[in-house]
Amino acid sequence: MQFDNSWFNELEGFYTALSPTPLKNPRLLYHSTALAQELGLDERWFSHQQVALWSGAELLPGMQPLAQVYSGHQFGVWAGQLGDGRGIMLGEQRLPDGRKFDWHLKGAGLTPYSRMGDGRAVLRSTLREFLASEAMHSLGIPTSRALTVVTSDEPVYRETTEQGAMLLRVAESHVRFGHFEHFFYNGQPDKLQQLADYVIRHHWPHLIDATDRYALWFIDVVKRTARLIAHWQSVGFAHGVMNTDNMSILGITLDYGPFGFLDDYQPGYICNHSDYQGRYAFDNQPVVGLWNLNRLAHALSGLMSTEQLKAALSHYEPELMRAWGEHMRAKLGLMTQEKGDNDILTELLALMAQEGSDYTRTFRLLSHSEQHQLRSPVRDEFIDRTAFDRWYESWRQRLLRDEKSDVERQQHMLSANPAIVLRNYLAQEAIERAEKDDISVLARLHQALSRPFEALPEFADFMQRPPDWSKKITVSCSS
Repeated sequence: MQFDNSWFNELEGFYTALSPTPLKNPRLLYHSTALAQELGLDERWFSHQQVALWSGAELLPGMQPLAQVYSGHQFGVWAGQLGDGRGIMLGEQRLPDGRKFDWHLKGAGLTPYSRMGDGRAVLRSTLREFLASEAMHSLGIPTSRALTVVTSDEPVYRETTEQGAMLLRVAESHVRFGHFEHFFYNGQPDKLQQLADYVIRHHWPHLIDATDRYALWFIDVVKRTARLIAHWQSVGFAHGVMNTDNMSILGITLDYGPFGFLDDYQPGYICNHSDYQGRYAFDNQPVVGLWNLNRLAHALSGLMSTEQLKAALSHYEPELMRAWGEHMRAKLGLMTQEKGDNDILTELLALMAQEGSDYTRTFRLLSHSEQHQLRSPVRDEFIDRTAFDRWYESWRQRLLRDEKSDVERQQHMLSANPAIVLRNYLAQEAIERAEKDDISVLARLHQALSRPFEALPEFADFMQRPPDWSKKITVSCSS
């Protein structure tokens, strides 16, 4: 196995080199077999005898552990220096095909950037991130991945005493908007340019020799961010804490905490119990994405002219709407574009909001509709049947104009509308069992989430309407 460690070798002054602090009596609880295979890891790596590697007690040859420094805006306020307060990048694996992945151990102990924290993670939050990142990957959404979960006997104190845990997270890069903000606000333009050149060299190599490489690079960052958030919105995913230090420069979903998938369709859904003003509400995510890009543009102002920065930012809304429109047309089974398509979508969403319709179930059941039938399988999900029937007839007539068979259209819709998403109550059930060393629910749920569009009968219990008690589940930044 080859580790490059380009961050350590090329960016002196951008990190603190240090090793993880192992947990007490660590135990390997679970791992992703699919990701292990992608990384070229044999299953023997995940025997109980190998727990030292996954708990930070041992390093592989060539690893060079370090904690990155960065800053950021949190809940719209400049927070100053942040950094890897409980995570340590162990090394950068280089695969035979040339791809590079950071191995990042979360919950690895105190670092110089821990501030008032303890450097630890708890099993609850570790399992939530494991399941969420693997679920998002299977939905086709750019994201970090999760390889292993280690638990221990070490107590960690949050709202209550919980089990200490570690997550081995894998990502193409952990570079955040906040990395650039750190060097801008600390008056270090040379280091900021060094970081920009590093990122372009490793992730946008086709731009290295372009005279306007910074402008072209920033345009792509803007577009990637827009596409990511459009994809979030299409599946009903709320991140919960879109601070600039949680925004990936590559446009991948990073740092799962108080996230939530919509159950009832509530556009103003706030998944983060700590978000008292609703800054990161579901329907506000596109606006926050642009706000964060403006903060990044300000940090990059020494590399580009004001005109170049404004021109790059102007790509955000068109790219967001293009990507979102593409996803939502697929969810509605619209194979062509017509002027009134947006009206059909907004009328359905308004009806769903009025009734609190389940977001995932509504679109999935709609996928089974037949355009020549006067009734849809999703009709019984609505109380106001008359209002639904009016909408359904307008949608049905629109489908007929596409002149596509039901088989072709249904296949298209079923590949865009998942049967299962990671609802909070499903994660909670897996967590409660895992805290008792029972991973049966975790394993089944992980398996189901890896095939979200298939509606396999053995996972039918994961596809039901959430129980009433699930509405009382709250998650916060400690999640």
